[in-house]
Amino acid sequence: MSLADRLSHVSGVKEWARPGAAREAEARLDDYALLKQSVYDRLVERLGARLYGGDLDRRMLNEVVFDVIEEAMAEQNRPLSAADRARVVQEIIDGILGVGPLEPLLRDPEISEIMVNRYNRIFVERAGRIEPTHLRFADERHLREIIDRIVSRVGRRVDEASPTVDARLPDGSRVNAVVPPIAVDGASLTIRKFAREAYTSKDLVRVGTVTEEALGLLEACVKGKLNVLISGGTGSGKTTTLNVLSSFVPDDERIITIEDAAELQLAQPHVLRLESRPPNIEGAGEVTIRDLVQNSLRMRPDRIIVGEVRGPAALDMLQAMNTGHEGSLTTVHANSPLDALSRVETMVLMAGLEIPVVSIRQQVASALDLIVHQMRLRDGSRHITHISEVAGVVDGSIVLEDLFTFRYHRDPGLPDLGTLVSEGRQPGFTERLLDRGVELDPGWFRRP
Repeated sequence: MSLADRLSHVSGVKEWARPGAAREAEARLDDYALLKQSVYDRLVERLGARLYGGDLDRRMLNEVVFDVIEEAMAEQNRPLSAADRARVVQEIIDGILGVGPLEPLLRDPEISEIMVNRYNRIFVERAGRIEPTHLRFADERHLREIIDRIVSRVGRRVDEASPTVDARLPDGSRVNAVVPPIAVDGASLTIRKFAREAYTSKDLVRVGTVTEEALGLLEACVKGKLNVLISGGTGSGKTTTLNVLSSFVPDDERIITIEDAAELQLAQPHVLRLESRPPNIEGAGEVTIRDLVQNSLRMRPDRIIVGEVRGPAALDMLQAMNTGHEGSLTTVHANSPLDALSRVETMVLMAGLEIPVVSIRQQVASALDLIVHQMRLRDGSRHITHISEVAGVVDGSIVLEDLFTFRYHRDPGLPDLGTLVSEGRQPGFTERLLDRGVELDPGWFRRP
């Protein structure tokens, strides 16, 4: 961070044309650093282990920090403006209770992702675009302290023996941390922010992720207890769409959610949330997604919602869908609906059972009814690009029938890159939905 940026961060004043301003700026920064260190030392002396024990609330800490600042200022006999005093309080509290210099980024509603490449290189995603920030941690040790604080709050650890970790912040934001030796240039931290208010179906239509007609179909499929797989790349909005589709589940059903890091925000009254757990320092105690899927079958679920199906858990998920647990929802990383089916097939093989590929495809086609594929386009916007029905197996291959596809506009003057349109095909599961009391509107499937 340049001297100008550093002083601006401290005082909000830039006056670099005046002779001697740089020397005065360095002196002010030294005073500022000395004051903060003095306040930290006094807080440690006054609060001891409670300072980082997790039992201090922000209001109480505010009062203590203000008192300690007054003491430190009186001892140093140096003036401090109201703005600088408030900034000292905020930074100290952020350092104790929060995630240090990342706190203002977490408070910014326009930022969706925070990426710490190194302690002094922090980027954010805003409106689908990545941009650098002037913020930084004091050093590598400071960044590691923040990472340790985050992961320890959810009972996880990260060190040389276990150099990667998934965790979450108290607000539900998803966290991934990677430390040396596999992070060559120093510890790295990625935070995918949790929306303060969960996206609704109206929000998805408003931002252009899906059309009202396509959303009507998806709502009908969820209420009609069809099994839905949401596919897409990293950051394409799969979890947001899963959350919206989950909101269509009736309130009188028992829902079990299974996730690596709890993110889903369900408003229904009968929801049980399960979260996987990595092994402890002795290598014991691990609870995988597969373990949770298997256990959920003994918990009398009406719906099983898996945040993301990975590895051998795919086999258990398919078996659950095929053995009476209809209406299940899950996501998978893939580049297209066909790739999603291939990934599921590959993950089933990872279970280690010698199952013929044809049998796996039969089971996949029998279990899954609908694939919803989502992409992040070149302008940063997120769109559902395919809604495809799993039509069965023909000549040993699974057949997909596209019901809605995304068509790009050829006119560069239009504000959007394209829109989701119907392929004019009536779904094969129409009669099945009618038997369950759910009727599809024929108008949804008219070609534009």
